[in-house]
Amino acid sequence: MNLIAAVDRNWAIGNKGQLLVRIPNDHKMFRQETLDKVVVYGRKTLETFPMAQPLDRRVNIVLSRNPALTVRGATVVHSVEELLKVCDQYPSEDVYIIGGESVYRQLLPYCDTAHITKIDYAYQADAFFPDLDKAPDWEITAESDEQTYFDIPYEFVKYERRR
Repeated sequence: MNLIAAVDRNWAIGNKGQLLVRIPNDHKMFRQETLDKVVVYGRKTLETFPMAQPLDRRVNIVLSRNPALTVRGATVVHSVEELLKVCDQYPSEDVYIIGGESVYRQLLPYCDTAHITKIDYAYQADAFFPDLDKAPDWEITAESDEQTYFDIPYEFVKYERRR
């Protein structure tokens, strides 16, 4: 499975339920990576989408502890075990974990590729992604050239779990 996230220089991913910054090229890369694939996320992440609706042209799976939660256009699962059973019907390389913090942390052990947009700025934040630079079992396997959005430098970095 894959992880996909935009992080600041402290591996922050959000503040007060919102993304830290919206970079059009990051959204374009996210769309290209996940279109016609499977996306897995939590209820709080769902609430940040336009009209709190599942993403179009993707299989949406919501991981939530709430047994009463139903989401039109998405499959709702209530445990990592249940999620893994549902994901077994799809090729592992087509499954993308897209947030938020608790979902990333729960599913990191099951993933072998991470697509990270690294933003060279430190934001006020209350949600974080695990720091893969400090994780001995992850390594950088690809990096884009540095790009800028207004005055914000960023790059796309691919991490893979060491075999």
